[in-house]
Amino acid sequence: MKFIPYFLVGLIGFSACTEVPEEITWKSIEKDLQQRLILTEDSAVIELPAGNFMFTGGLIMDGKNNVTITGAGAEKTILSFANQAEGAEGLKVANGNNITLSNFTIEDSKGDNIKVTDVNGLTISGVRSRWNGEPKEENGAYAFYPVLSKNIIIEYCEAIGASDAGIYVGQSDSVIIRNNRASLNVAGIESENSRWVEIYNNEAYENTGGILVFDLPGLTMTGHTTRVYGNRVYENNYRNFAPAGNIVATVPPGTGIMLLATRNIEIWKNEIIDNRTAGLAIASYELVKGLATENESQLNNNIETAGTDEAYDPYPNQVYIHHNIFENGYAFPTMKNDFGLLFLMKFPFATPDIVWDGIPAPGTNFQMCLSENGEFNFGNLDALNEFEGLTTEWSEFECTEGTISQL
Repeated sequence: MKFIPYFLVGLIGFSACTEVPEEITWKSIEKDLQQRLILTEDSAVIELPAGNFMFTGGLIMDGKNNVTITGAGAEKTILSFANQAEGAEGLKVANGNNITLSNFTIEDSKGDNIKVTDVNGLTISGVRSRWNGEPKEENGAYAFYPVLSKNIIIEYCEAIGASDAGIYVGQSDSVIIRNNRASLNVAGIESENSRWVEIYNNEAYENTGGILVFDLPGLTMTGHTTRVYGNRVYENNYRNFAPAGNIVATVPPGTGIMLLATRNIEIWKNEIIDNRTAGLAIASYELVKGLATENESQLNNNIETAGTDEAYDPYPNQVYIHHNIFENGYAFPTMKNDFGLLFLMKFPFATPDIVWDGIPAPGTNFQMCLSENGEFNFGNLDALNEFEGLTTEWSEFECTEGTISQL
């Protein structure tokens, strides 16, 4: 063996173990890009060059059709709004048809990184949307925020650090969310008051809650008919950093999938693993009302609206859960939220993989079908009666695949 001087060994070790970060050179294309977004004609392709670009104001594109905005790749084209002084979003697209956003990174806006509203035909592909640093309440609410739109595809994207939801779709129909990753958000992926939604082949991990399907009062439409399948939903145990009063502030850390007041839902072939509070939780808006406090004004306003919204049904129903894998390597639920403490007392060493709040719509039966999910722990909380009839019995919901047609 050839002799190597000791001081050279030290230098070799240092260079092998220490990476000196490259200094980022920020450029500005703000004025030119905003002008292009305003003046572009229909059917145009706006190409974003490779590089790191800093913005001081939000970007807006309004009333355009068949327009593509594409970068050189998520690793190569970085749009930063860390110095944003004007605008509520990083990039806002409104009132258009057939819009494509692809192959860039957008980060650190003061509000939502990407908001899309009133668009028919939207594809977001290969886009990374994030807030850098430790997740905090001051981060923008949504990494991806299409709302009041239809015919939406979000694919091969990544969402990090949103103080509400990483990948969100609201009051929209005909939606596909597939092959994405969401981490370190309060909600990894959320469908709210939307219809005909498919959420599949995604990874949701290290969020407060992995995948949420919610229906809330006082909005332009109610939601139904969502399919959640083929996803990996694991280790969603991150602290809840949502601003007080937001509906997602009620989501307990350690929640894999949560259904709230929605119906005609099918959940199958998901891996739901090591979510400490509940693998899959099914709740009514009545439970949310019980969690509200007087100083949470926004949440209380929603509760008041629920009482006057005649089209709103606060109870989940028609839920089909089959062929999922439930695993939980934690002996105890998290003790950092009320539900974890409740489960620790009521379900010792058997934290529920599937839990229902036990509040059916008055005068009706809760329709749920559980089939071929392997071994799992179940909990019916009987929250309507202050947990007096809490049970782990689920045989009344056991079914065969053909039973779903009866729901």
